[in-house]
Amino acid sequence: MRKSFIQRNRWLLLIGAAAVLALGLWGCSGNDSAPLAPTQNSDQGLSDRLTPKMQSVMAVQDRHTPGLMAKKDVIGTATTLDDNGQPAIMLLVTSKEALDAAPASIEGVPVKAILTDKIVAMRSGTVSHKSKQTPPIQLGTSGGWRYDLANGYCCGGTLGSLINKAGTQRILSNYHVFEADIVSGGNGRVATTGDYIIQPGLIDVGCNAANAQNVATLVKTSSLPGSNVDCSSANVISGMVSSTGSILEVGVIRAGSGVAASVGQKVKKSGRTTGLTRSSVSGLNATISVQYENECAGGVAFTKTFTGQILVANSGSKFLAGGDSGSLMVQDVTSGANAVGLLFAGSTSIAVANPIGSVLTFLGATMVGN
Repeated sequence: MRKSFIQRNRWLLLIGAAAVLALGLWGCSGNDSAPLAPTQNSDQGLSDRLTPKMQSVMAVQDRHTPGLMAKKDVIGTATTLDDNGQPAIMLLVTSKEALDAAPASIEGVPVKAILTDKIVAMRSGTVSHKSKQTPPIQLGTSGGWRYDLANGYCCGGTLGSLINKAGTQRILSNYHVFEADIVSGGNGRVATTGDYIIQPGLIDVGCNAANAQNVATLVKTSSLPGSNVDCSSANVISGMVSSTGSILEVGVIRAGSGVAASVGQKVKKSGRTTGLTRSSVSGLNATISVQYENECAGGVAFTKTFTGQILVANSGSKFLAGGDSGSLMVQDVTSGANAVGLLFAGSTSIAVANPIGSVLTFLGATMVGN
């Protein structure tokens, strides 16, 4: 019976996006300019720590985003830097006609129009991030909901990092990795608090949960569709996860609330599919609309529009690919990195992350680390 199941990294179609870069235009090294804001202890109150010019451009972007996205083949906006290193509005379009019709400036702010492909939610080195580990496991590894198979497919993603919620350690990942199953049609059940989270995920054990190990139990929080983050967490089973929160090829990060993103900021992540990869932040204040399925390979459940998201260069899907959803994005430093964002979607040219402060605020948690 298991042979009838096809392994699958879930890719959910984005109806609209305010964050993506054209194929081939940006490499993983991204923008080498200095960040516009200094390192901070949290991304809460981000506008207070941006330069006045960047804040002004974001305000112009926000005023014009509804009208711009109402135009044919315009799928979104973000705030970025132009070729001269000055704040600019990024305009995302899906046709040559829309590209040619894009304005050169809006309220005196330069517009950087980009022809893009679509963005999808990405569920799915020398170190294997897919192999079954000997407990206590490190994170940045394959994992997911134990029962995540339906309609001829099994799904999974990345067990991203460790958080502390009221003295209890939890694994942090995405809603669409841990609890996307909200109908009982394809497998006779829905994701429920107390369900097991496994390592590796079903997509790496032939869709047979008996070949994986239980490492945590789901705490269903239903972040979507109501909130502005795609996150979920699971209580660690004693002895199954490193209590330091160590992440494969990253090590132990800094405890606390993380830091705010800034354009040009160097970042890295450790994920199930592409392992340890590096890039840089390309845009801030992004608005994207994502269509979510109701179970593995299920029908459309809802469409969610996110605001205030982080964009990261992802040329050729070298930074983020299917199965990497749930990966924690951190500062690209040798040791003691701070969390920056929770990755959840992307295309072959851009990756999208929830600001880490928004995720931790929603969960009422802090990062585990030194």
